[in-house]
Amino acid sequence: MKITFSDHFNYSKLLRFVLPSVVMMVFTSIYGVVDGLFVSNYVGKTPFAAVNLIMPVLMLLGTVGFMIGTGGSAVIAKTLGEGNKTKANQYFSMLVYASAILGVIFAILGFVFIRPISIALGAHGEMLDNCVLYSEIILIALPAFVLQNVFQSFLVTAEKPQLGLIITVSAGITNIVFDYLFIAVFKMGISGAAAATALSQVVGGGAPVIYFMSKNTSGLKFTKTKFFGKIFLKSCTNGSSELLTTVSMSLVNILYNFRLMEISGENGIAAYGVIMYVNFIFASMFIGYSIGSAPLVSYNYGSGNKHELKNLFKKSIVIVSISGTSLSVLALFLSKTLSGLFVGYDKDLFDMTVHGFKLYSLSFFIMGINIFASAFFTALNNGLISGIISFMRTLVFQVAVVIILPLFLGIDGIWSAVFAAELLELVLTVYFFISQNKNYKYV
Repeated sequence: MKITFSDHFNYSKLLRFVLPSVVMMVFTSIYGVVDGLFVSNYVGKTPFAAVNLIMPVLMLLGTVGFMIGTGGSAVIAKTLGEGNKTKANQYFSMLVYASAILGVIFAILGFVFIRPISIALGAHGEMLDNCVLYSEIILIALPAFVLQNVFQSFLVTAEKPQLGLIITVSAGITNIVFDYLFIAVFKMGISGAAAATALSQVVGGGAPVIYFMSKNTSGLKFTKTKFFGKIFLKSCTNGSSELLTTVSMSLVNILYNFRLMEISGENGIAAYGVIMYVNFIFASMFIGYSIGSAPLVSYNYGSGNKHELKNLFKKSIVIVSISGTSLSVLALFLSKTLSGLFVGYDKDLFDMTVHGFKLYSLSFFIMGINIFASAFFTALNNGLISGIISFMRTLVFQVAVVIILPLFLGIDGIWSAVFAAELLELVLTVYFFISQNKNYKYV
């Protein structure tokens, strides 16, 4: 039976609706991790460190897709909830076209500045060459990557989360197959890893374009439109929290790399890279849930259904809390196994990674609530509160703790920094949940 925005959601129906988005985000993160597995095991430690060093910059360039996708999804879903399907399709079309144009602009900027950026991050010699080579190949597909990020949200808003899942799985399989062929079979090294990722992004960003250009059964389709300045600005401000989250994560990862280079050199960066790969997978579950549930929140907010808004909020808090506890326990048990997949060939690096992984895994207990809180206020079209939550969580608190804690705890201060930042953020999240309830009545 088809699930629609206007339904009442029990736990079973809510989980079934968001599951495609969760799996979609997990697959997105997994096929990024596959690069690391192949590069580390087939190419070597230095190229692996180079990928980890430059990856935050490449993710930074694609953040506009997250911003427009999540912010625009809230606007479009609210418009659909108000019963204006024509306007919703015009907004949808305009936002997709704008995203493609911005992807091209950022790709050009990337080609111009990637070498000086790599040098500024501390890369030199072989590591510098690897950073530049990997980046230039990835940048060719940047417009498709931006669209892929946009459609992750828009396919849910179109009530086609299953299609989004199919496309993401297809992109993931593309990445895995070509990683194996280019790296393990044809010995193309780091350029093969980049080419495989670029091809997967073309699949992830191109397939939805073909779908929406054709006659389809979704609630959204491409149509004649114009530039709606206020709607574009509203989408950007609405999605500013997601932009801030990704930008801040990239900047913080760069800072982490600086601190690790000072304390433990190349091994520290490689160990942190392994932990970040696993973090991407675990955090993607929370992000996927937030993406999947956000249009439901926006729709019921737009239609004035306070009862269902309360229902969605309560069930979401329960789900992300249980999930966070489960993931933390799972991470502790799997720390050796997962670390061994990446760096089992180097005992010192393996031991460092396992130790750091165990400390880092504590953050999953509370991470989900903070991620959901930001997406929840975005869905309520309150970009300001959502932006504050993301800005404080992913930049201010993390920068503060990663600077301060290593002074007292050494490298353990870096591994523990995310947990400390998430704990500080939880206090802020609870404050906003309580203070904003009078405006939205979700409790």
